[in-house]
Amino acid sequence: PVADAGGWATRIACGAATYNLQLAFAVDGQPMAVRWRPDANEPTLMAVLRPTEPRPPTPHQLRLYQAIPRRHSNRRPFLPRPVPVEVRLAMITAAGEEGAWMDLVVGAIPAAAVSEITHAASRALHRTAEPPDADAYDLLPPRSLSDLVGGAGPNLPDDPLIAVLGTAGDTHRDQLHAGFALQRVLLTITDHGLSSALLSQPIEVPSAREQLRIALGRYGTPQMVLRVGYAEPASPTPRRPVADVIEASVDGPTDPSTRALRP
Repeated sequence: PVADAGGWATRIACGAATYNLQLAFAVDGQPMAVRWRPDANEPTLMAVLRPTEPRPPTPHQLRLYQAIPRRHSNRRPFLPRPVPVEVRLAMITAAGEEGAWMDLVVGAIPAAAVSEITHAASRALHRTAEPPDADAYDLLPPRSLSDLVGGAGPNLPDDPLIAVLGTAGDTHRDQLHAGFALQRVLLTITDHGLSSALLSQPIEVPSAREQLRIALGRYGTPQMVLRVGYAEPASPTPRRPVADVIEASVDGPTDPSTRALRP
């Protein structure tokens, strides 16, 4: 109720989990079609996957699937190495093919604008959090522009790269779809040997989100800010066992192969 009062982060996470689930089925030779929030009478039902025609996985699907256990946020300082053009294009393609958009923030002035918006949003979030609930926020705001974009150097705006993922709208389905596309982007980054970290602060504060949209010149809705680049290896955040957070259920006797995903 403090860190995610509106459920936005939960829907982003469930969208990402749905991508992993669909990808796992595809690698097993059973593609699955996704329907988002198919039953208005069941608000906790996020997605339903139903089987389509079986076919072998593609090499690209296999690579992304193999990246799942290696993908995690890296909050260590990024190295002053530019993100290759092919990785930038792959990120934009990954988002676009899943119905989202991705803008890359290039240049010192745009990067400074995103940094200031992030700082302001972080301050607003901490003002509204009262102890002991303040610890519920998993926020590690950048202390300066150099923290956000990777430190001083000749390629300051590009090391690491700042990217913004968004969708055309901002309904609950749009947010689930954003998480779905976000996970494909994150796995694409991992597959190329780079690291990423998420900055949710400017998304969680409505005024900051609108400032970010205007700064990007977008008519859609920003859903996540990412830092992407090279970094020293970092340990993943501990997670609860899968059985504690999701359950698989059969959707009626007439369709035993259907799987429903719930938070």
